Formats: sequence, C-alpha cells, structure tokens
Amino acid sequence: MSYQPLLLNFEEAVELRKELGKDSLLGQALARDIKQTDAYMAQVGIEVPGHGEGGGYEHNRHKQNYIHMDLAGRLFLITEEEKYRDYIVEMLTAYAKVYPTLESNVSKDTNPPGKIFHQTLNENMWMLYASCAYSCIFHTLSDEQKTLIENDLFKQMIDLFVVTYGHDFDIVHNHGLWAVAAVGICGYAINDQASVDKALYGLKMDKVSGGFLAQLDQLFSPDGYYMEGPYYHRFSLRPIYLFAEAIERRQPEIGIYEFNDSVIKTTSYAVFKTAFPDGSLPACNDSSKTISINDEGVVMATSVCFHRYEQAETLLAMANHQQNVWVHTSGLTLSNAVEAADEIKPFNWGSLYITDGPKGDKGGLGILRHRDEQDDDTMALIWFGQHGSDHQYHSALDHGHYDGLHLSVFNRGLEVLHDYGYGRWVNVEPKFGGRYIPENKSYCKQTVAHNTVTVDQKTQNNFNTALAESKFGAKHFFNVENDKLQGMSGRISGYYEGTDMQRSILLADLPEFEKPLVIDVYRIQSEQEHQYDLPVHYTGQIIRTDFEYQTESTLKPVGDSDGYQHLWNLGSGKVEGSSLVSWLVNNSYYSLVTSATADSEVIFARLGANDPDFNLRSEPAMIHRQSGKDHVFASVLETHGYFNEEFEQSVNARGLVESVTVAENNEVGTVVCIKTTSGNTYHFGISNLEESAQQGEHTVGAFTWTGSFAQL
Repeated sequence: MSYQPLLLNFEEAVELRKELGKDSLLGQALARDIKQTDAYMAQVGIEVPGHGEGGGYEHNRHKQNYIHMDLAGRLFLITEEEKYRDYIVEMLTAYAKVYPTLESNVSKDTNPPGKIFHQTLNENMWMLYASCAYSCIFHTLSDEQKTLIENDLFKQMIDLFVVTYGHDFDIVHNHGLWAVAAVGICGYAINDQASVDKALYGLKMDKVSGGFLAQLDQLFSPDGYYMEGPYYHRFSLRPIYLFAEAIERRQPEIGIYEFNDSVIKTTSYAVFKTAFPDGSLPACNDSSKTISINDEGVVMATSVCFHRYEQAETLLAMANHQQNVWVHTSGLTLSNAVEAADEIKPFNWGSLYITDGPKGDKGGLGILRHRDEQDDDTMALIWFGQHGSDHQYHSALDHGHYDGLHLSVFNRGLEVLHDYGYGRWVNVEPKFGGRYIPENKSYCKQTVAHNTVTVDQKTQNNFNTALAESKFGAKHFFNVENDKLQGMSGRISGYYEGTDMQRSILLADLPEFEKPLVIDVYRIQSEQEHQYDLPVHYTGQIIRTDFEYQTESTLKPVGDSDGYQHLWNLGSGKVEGSSLVSWLVNNSYYSLVTSATADSEVIFARLGANDPDFNLRSEPAMIHRQSGKDHVFASVLETHGYFNEEFEQSVNARGLVESVTVAENNEVGTVVCIKTTSGNTYHFGISNLEESAQQGEHTVGAFTWTGSFAQL
C-alpha cells in the first residue's frame, strides 16, 4: 500500500476541500484554521528558540510551532497550497539541525525534563503533532530530507521517551497516554513498526504492564470515569483519538474502536455527561473553571463518536453548542448532520450515576438534572469517589482534593453553589512560572474550600494523600424514575476518625415554586463531640437574612490552618430553628434556608486572607457552624424572582421558603419539614437503611413512607 497521511487520506481531503468557503460548521472551522495559520506563518516565520520557563516565551513558541505545523499539514492536503508544505519542511528541518546538540531543559518539578520543554509531557505533545504534520507531507519529500528529519529529530525523540525515560513510558496515567500516543503516531509516520508495537503493547510487549491497550483497559471505571476528574479526563481524549484514528487506518485488524466493549466511546460519554448545562465541566479535583465541551479533545470526541458510533441527537446538540467540529472526515459527517437538522434542542444527558474505580466499586458521582418548559436546566452534583490522585506517578502531581460529598448546583445559566477549582495561573510565567501556586495546597485542596462538612476545622483524611487513597465513598441510593422528585445519596466513613457522613440530595419540582427545590440533607454520626462546619460557596450580593448578625470592624481570618487561614471573617450571627440567607446574582435571586439547633452560628466570610501575592480570587462564602455528636444539616436552595437593573425591575425578591427543620432522625430515616410563606408545609422522608433494605415501608415517628425517599 502506498504511503497515506495518518489522519486524513488523499480521498478524504478532496471531500473536505468542497467545504472551503461554505458557512457550515466545517467550513467555518477551515476558515478559522486558515486565518490563524496564515497569520502565524507571516508573523513568526521559522523560529526555534532555546530553553525557557514553563509558560514563558520559549515554551509558548515551541508550543505554537507544533500547533501550527499540525494545522498546516491538514491545510496542505485540503487546499493543496504549497506554502503549508514548505512551512512544515522548513520548521522540521530547523529543529532537526539543533535537536541532537541540545542539553536537557531544567525541570521545575518532579516531571523529567525534555530537550525543548521543561517536562516530557510537552515534548510528547510536540512530537505527536509534528508527526501528524510530517505524515501529511511525507510523499513530497526527498530521501535526504526524510533522513535528516527522521534520524536527527524523530528517532532521537523516540529514544528519549522509550529508553532514557523508559521507566515513565509504561505508567498507566494521562501523561503515559500522551507518551504512548506520541511514540505510536511517530512510529507510523516514519514507518517504524517496532516503535508502534512498544506504544501499543508496552515495553514488555505484554499488553498489561504498559502501552496504549493497557491504558484503555486500566485507566477508567466501567462507566468510563477517570479518577482525576473531567478536567484531566478531557485532556486525555486528544491522544486517545489521535492515536486511535491512526491505528484504525494503519492496523484496522486491532479493532481499536471496539476494544474493551468500545471503551473509547464509554469514556468519552463519561466526560460529555458530566458537563453543566452551559457546557462547562465540573471542577472535581484540580480543575480550571473555564474548561468546557468546547475543548479541542471534546470536539474531536464528539465528531468521532457521531461518525463511528452513533448519530445521536445529543451529540448533534453538543456540536451545535460547540459551534465547531474536528477538521476531519468525522467532522464532515457531523457538520452535514447539523446543517440538515430542522431543530436542535440544547443538549441534555439527563440524570445519571457514574461509578469510580477500575472495577466501579470505589464510589462515584451522582448528577440530577431537571429541564423545565423554558428549556432551563437545573443540575445538582455530588461527588463521593476515590481520591483523585496520580500519586503512583509523581508525588508532586497529586491532583486530588479532600472534598468527599461535595455539592455543586447549577441553574439559570450559572453554577450557583460552586467549587473553586484549582489555584494556578496557566502559562502566566511571572505567577510562579504558570505552575500550581502554593495556595492550591493551602486552600483549594482543603475541605473548607468545598461545599461539604469539615470537622473541628480540619481537612478530611488529615490532608494525607496516602490515607486519602485508602478511602472512598459509597452510593447510598440513586433514583430518578419520577421527574417531579429525583434523589441521590452518598456516604463516606472514617474521613474523620470515628465519624460517618451521609448526604442526600432531592430535586423536588413542586407546583408553587418557579424552579425545583434543591433539598440537601447532610447527616453526621460520631462517637465524640465535634464542631461541624458546612461551608457554602456562592457568587453574588447578599440581599437579606432572617437573623441578626454583627460585622467585624477589624478583619481577621476565620481560623489559622486547613484553609481557614485564607478566609476573612466578615461577620457572624447566632441562629435557632433555621437560618435564611438570600442573595442576588445576575438576574436571579437565590435563598438558602438551613436548619439549626441551639448555639448554631452562621459566619460570613470572603477569600483573600494570608495571600501575599494576591493569587486567590476574592469570593464570598458562608459557614453554618454547629457543635455536637450526631447532627443533621437540612437545607433548601430556592431559585426565585427576576431582577433587571436596566429597566429597574424586581419581581419576587423574597421567595417562598420560610423555614426548614428536621422533624425526625434515627437509624431508620430522617424527615425534613419545609414551611412556606404561603402557609403550605412539605415533609420529605429519607431512608437511612442500607440500600438493600430501602425499598420496604419505613416508619419514623408519625411518618411512614415506602422507598429510599418520598414526599410525605
């Protein structure tokens, strides 16, 4: 068989050429790539800088070089313009002339350094994309050009990854995915099947200890979830799809898209299904708050899943949201489908439970979704899986957060109760070299930075990675059969010594409320007396409370460690019965009403204390504080009203929920009472029995119901 480019053969390029100048999604993607690549080629030309800081000028120039070589390769095949081919030849030749003489860069963390980047991960990415570009122009090169580029650049890079850093090559981890994909794609591009085999089957060639097939077999839970969370998961989709496409074209007998019960589809859908209604991905563990389904890897995955697996309406809706497709044959399929569709509703994956752990037995992620008649989605998410750490790879790269039973809530276009995400200034070199800032450990990872309970102002599992890796949560129940009342619940045990926790979330669509109520029942059982803090991280301006509070004239931190040292104490008030705090954000009002007993306290706080380099965002929080042995925090989040400053309109700024109390609580169940200003009273029962015993009839005090939960 004559040589064909890796990801886009000559016949396919002819079909994509027909989209040039069109207003289709693919036509727009091509126009964007042409504009971007032409501008870069004209402005920068051929430049091979030396070493530099992560995120610095040299780093970014090397990165932009490989990005634009990759774009130029596909554009050469599609447009047949020689300038793209010449640019790649000149760039690869320039690198080949200097690469053999380069010393290793200086690593700023435990990652091994490359020759052009401070870590081999970036060098893997460079070789992967440069190899894709090389395969697009291979048929135009002389033997002398091929010999120079292959011997003095690509083969030396392969040697760096599989020999010098062979101990890292086989690690099952998202960095390992990039390594095997880079070597495999480069092997295909230069016709080096021996390197391809190492990439596929591992250095021991056993398909278990390393290699791409082992990665696909071991990285994900049966539901496709990746332990480090959606942010790192979406990053893994790019090497998966680039290598999978190359394998399917060069070695179709492997059946890569069917491998392990189509794990590539399953793991892609796990990313898709976690997205908030605005497309952003939830921050589980170290995560950027700006990463969404518009990410390059997710766009690739959407196109290929539609082309190779199923032409589902939800994928069509995702592409319509992304307003983008991969410049590839799969992107053409999806672009044509979007163009042919009469109506495309916003994407909605519905409510779902996703398991964590390679065998699906280490807790997971629960998501409840409700779409109203205005196509507005309410989504609640709780997390209770395994510690999201890649400690086995490099201790400095523990991306796990200590946030078992964390809650996020989204509606009316924003994350209402939110997670901070990570503390990092990506590629902003003056800010700690663009790496994780010290406050990522001292605040972002700490339990108080999340919407979950802290005990005695300490972080779960003593902020000890090894201890946290030995723990994981468990599903208590998950039932979404009734769209009017959905429920999910998770448990964690021993995250604090001698303490068990159970958090249950109900999404209740009741006639008198504008939006579903988010009912949050957080049950704590302990052998000893403790102080329990339930932090709530929100955005917006406080509108009113139903309790008196005192503000602080002199600011001081809420505490001195475990993240509390970064929270300014703005004021506090004693509460009894229940507390109401209402706030305004954008055009919407939110009220949170939380049960309280004697000596309860609400603390108003703001992030920013002990932050000498101004690294942290200034964000508000409130902390519900209670002391005792056993305790239940019962809260109701109500979305209500409308505010428009331009037209000076305010409607229903007060909401309906007046109070929330715990009516009953024992080992059988918990009953929560919600009273409204309209005079209505609602009771909800939640079973505290093991999941196997939940389906019978439960009697707690004067209340009786059947099932895991019910409106009474």
